[in-house]
Amino acid sequence: MTSSERDRWTDTHARASADVLRQLGVESGQGLARREVRRRRHRFGPNMLKESRPRTLLSIFYDQLKSLIVVLLATAAALSFVFGQWTEGLAVAVVIVINTIIGFMTEVRAIRSMEALRRLSVVTAKVRRDGMVREIPSQQLVPGDIVILDAGDIVSADLRLVSVSGLRCDESVLTGESIPVGKTVEALPNGTALSERINMAFHGTAVTSGTAEAVVVATGMATELGQIAALADQAEEPSTPLEKRLDHLTRQLVWITLLLVAVIGGVGIYGGKPPLLMIETAIALAVAAVPEGLPMVATLALARGMWRMARRNALISRLTAVETLGATTVILTDKTGTLTQNRMTVTVLGFADGDVAVTPSGFIRDGQKIEAGEHAFLREALETAVLCNNAVLAPEPDHSEGIHVIGDPMEGALLAAAGRAGIDPADLIAGWPEVREEAFDTQVRMMATVHRGEDGFRVAVKGAPEAVLASAEFVSGASGRRLLDDRDRHFWRDKAADFAGRGLRVLALATGTTGNPEGDLYRNLTFLGLVGLHDPPREDAEDAIRTCRRAGIRVVMVTGDHAATAREVADAVGLTDGRMAETRQGAQLGDISTLSEDERGQLLEVPIFARVSPGQKLALISLYQSNGAIVAMTGDGVNDAPALRKADIGIAMGMRGSQVAREAADIVLQDDAIGTLVHAIAQGRIIFNNIRKFILYLLSCNLSEIMIIGLASLSGLPLPILPLQILFLNLVTDVFPAFALGAGEGEADVMKAPPRNPGEALLPRRLWMVIVAYAAIITAATLSGFVIAIDVLQMEPGAAVTISFLTLALAQLWHVFNMRESGSGLLRNEITQNKFVWAALILCCGLVLAAVYVPVLSDILGLVPPPPAGWALAIGLSLVPFIIGQMAKTVPVRRIAAVFPVGFGNRRSQSAD
Repeated sequence: MTSSERDRWTDTHARASADVLRQLGVESGQGLARREVRRRRHRFGPNMLKESRPRTLLSIFYDQLKSLIVVLLATAAALSFVFGQWTEGLAVAVVIVINTIIGFMTEVRAIRSMEALRRLSVVTAKVRRDGMVREIPSQQLVPGDIVILDAGDIVSADLRLVSVSGLRCDESVLTGESIPVGKTVEALPNGTALSERINMAFHGTAVTSGTAEAVVVATGMATELGQIAALADQAEEPSTPLEKRLDHLTRQLVWITLLLVAVIGGVGIYGGKPPLLMIETAIALAVAAVPEGLPMVATLALARGMWRMARRNALISRLTAVETLGATTVILTDKTGTLTQNRMTVTVLGFADGDVAVTPSGFIRDGQKIEAGEHAFLREALETAVLCNNAVLAPEPDHSEGIHVIGDPMEGALLAAAGRAGIDPADLIAGWPEVREEAFDTQVRMMATVHRGEDGFRVAVKGAPEAVLASAEFVSGASGRRLLDDRDRHFWRDKAADFAGRGLRVLALATGTTGNPEGDLYRNLTFLGLVGLHDPPREDAEDAIRTCRRAGIRVVMVTGDHAATAREVADAVGLTDGRMAETRQGAQLGDISTLSEDERGQLLEVPIFARVSPGQKLALISLYQSNGAIVAMTGDGVNDAPALRKADIGIAMGMRGSQVAREAADIVLQDDAIGTLVHAIAQGRIIFNNIRKFILYLLSCNLSEIMIIGLASLSGLPLPILPLQILFLNLVTDVFPAFALGAGEGEADVMKAPPRNPGEALLPRRLWMVIVAYAAIITAATLSGFVIAIDVLQMEPGAAVTISFLTLALAQLWHVFNMRESGSGLLRNEITQNKFVWAALILCCGLVLAAVYVPVLSDILGLVPPPPAGWALAIGLSLVPFIIGQMAKTVPVRRIAAVFPVGFGNRRSQSAD
């Protein structure tokens, strides 16, 4: 839309909706034709805001050159050239190029992967085209489209409202006002301020309640939100907690390393070693000690983990969620769709004079099939269910013979039941056109619609049984309509409890007449009966809950459904573990903040909460969090959005969840299944453990290099490993095995351990002790090889350096197998089953052999082919750290406490040792 075209529609709030429709060339009851949609899409373009430009290849490449590591390497190269050491200078320059290329390729792949993941989240819109309601990606909206809004929707374009029913929108994204704004269709004065245009719905705002029909007047960058986006520069994304931890760790290592290399360099020069050699050695040690590949590998680990989750239908919208997932201790889960299949089917209708079973073949009463058209009470109930309904049954979009529900699955089930009685929703609504709707309200817990007929107005109501019973004054029975007395109310409450006790979701239906369609719709109602809807438990729910229990994660059901229904489903999925579970209803909770410590403690043990309000969900989350829990909360409705934001991990339902809930959540379960959530938690643990593993591996290898040079310098020995050799090992043994560890699939029993402490440092003290212990063992093996080569095998210093180089290189490669979990199998574990580890080892072994036997490379590195005795010495000593590490993984901790750090090798510690 050009600026002139946009100016044409800036005053739509000042025009009557009929005028806007006429100028846009569309009828609200018909919508645009398919051909006209194509024409307008070509003219106006896709309905998208201008996306933040993805990082260019040049900027990613430049970032590789900005690090302190590259500065240190460049300084080493420059000093080499100054002192005439051209070979060393060129070698360091080659290392800079190789490191930069590896970092560049890794970051490009990870960034592009995460950008692709973000594009998986698609906002949809319900539109009327060619007279039919359909659901489309919001990017396909064009000016003139007729959009249908329901509570929980995200408004996907600027709209002029045509008809509304209790519509309220949260416009804080535009105006900063957090209180939802009530909407109307009346024209407003020209020039009305944006925040007061109550006959408009704006792109990016959220429908908090009510329903409406509206026409699109602006899309993409022509919307009010688009204009704001055009004025603002794209803000840089803040660092995640994990990124901050890694950055803090790297800074610490830089300063510690600079101090160490300064001391080692000074001691070496004081001991008579050539200044240039010690300067190059000091800089090479600084590079070796600081794991420059750490951010790259961390990004790769996060990207691969997110892709694994996406393949299992868990879409991560915030990177912070990945880190928090592994620490989750409590899951507050809804019932419908998460523990159940969300395949609503009406199975029984309860009336005053008996129940009617609803089967695929028809209606059964007292064992006999009946025709709905011959029983006025049955047809009236089904018509009420159709009239008080916003769902649409549409053909499957893949052109199969099935149908799918556009809207609430429960309302779709009511339409399907009415269809078995031969009731066509379109024909019924044509005979009883809707003139008003009172949208469902979580406080009132009912919905009502008003329909015009030849003799007046008909009211259709559905809602929670207790709410409808409280509003009804009459009841329909075998003898006709009569007053609803206390005995009747007791009867219907018992019947509702009986339905709920069978695991059915229960609705009540009522009808009435009114002479004033704008009056109170919940007066003079006649109670018609109950509807029992069956939603079978998910097949994977019981296994998922059992897995959570083993993992130390508590699962608590928090639902707005009837207590008996909740308890029946909880028993079916194993939530109660075969025990007589306590169930608390919202009415019993009161103000949780005023409870005593004992009462709060008792509440923490309750596994089922029913008839819970949105405010009570917030209070329950706060209760668990104040007790030290890390809370994951599932939700689907617009009223769940505050709770999803309040929880440590907000989880929205992708299939039945409102767009508001999906926007508020950290994770979207695209199949709504709790099993998917449990898999995501497992992946969160695996990602964090993988990051710890490669940090542990990198630091122990790099520290061993520092210790080897430091001890040799302090003891007066010749340098057992030269600067260029350190750089080569840093490139070979750091990068590829670390990548392999970061890409690992993780251990199979990761969900058999308790959650980690979320406040625990990335590298707690016990892991620093492990790093030092491993580095010391590798150092001892390398220096032993060097000394034996000189004193026992009588090798020249140059040949002895080759032995120490090979010992260190191979020891670091075998060291990757020490990263397996304690107690895991020696031959079969998460490291030996990682195909990337074996690929890295094969590649690295080939490079090590090339360093010794390829003439040009061996000359640059100062290596000579060793004799068989030298190879035997290097291989034998390189296996020592591997053997000791494997013993530490296998022998009980108490038996090795005297020689190995306490806490290492304990699976329950959740370390990644």
